[in-house]
Amino acid sequence: MAQRLTFYICLILSLQTLNPFIVLIRANESNQDVNIEVRFLPENCSQKAKRGDMLNAHYDGYLAKDGSQFYCSRSTNTGHPHWFVLGVGDVIKGLDLGLDGMCPGEKRKVTVPPSLAYGEKGKGPVPPNSTVIFEVELLYITRGPRSIDAFKEIDADNDKALTKEEIKEYLKMEAKKLNTQKDESYFDDVVADVFHKNDHNADGTLSLKEYDVYGHDEL
Repeated sequence: MAQRLTFYICLILSLQTLNPFIVLIRANESNQDVNIEVRFLPENCSQKAKRGDMLNAHYDGYLAKDGSQFYCSRSTNTGHPHWFVLGVGDVIKGLDLGLDGMCPGEKRKVTVPPSLAYGEKGKGPVPPNSTVIFEVELLYITRGPRSIDAFKEIDADNDKALTKEEIKEYLKMEAKKLNTQKDESYFDDVVADVFHKNDHNADGTLSLKEYDVYGHDEL
């Protein structure tokens, strides 16, 4: 069932000092609030994250009850930022909501209730029914490779099947457009994730049906 997302801008505080530009937003879903505090907003904020975009971000996770840290992307995965597609469940629901509309260079503090985080069971170092806080820095956005339009662009030989090499080359071209230099391992990790989640028949290629994680909602 389609979910409705309503944003309430509660406070805007802009000071021409060293203090950060702060925006407080409430993202409401099923009467549960995700509280968003914009810690830093770059002067150029024309490119905004939307569902289906591929995001590259650093984030730290904390327990709201005592401030203890349970995750740090800078000390995990050899310090590489985290790759994920927004709005398709690659991250917890609260982050999918809390990062919507974010722009490259922006920093946010996102407070997520248990129902939109790790729920009644918890996960790893996160106890059951825990409110969690994420400090997020978005590095850049590129159009996610998991849409019908992107499928056509990636399918260089027009055989209606995508290989790992085709997807990797597409991601490299997108990064080049943004003048962003990334290690080969970045692209390898993204491609591995896409195939792990979508190559259901394990044939080493992705059909349009496998690749379109949005359930063909563009059709």
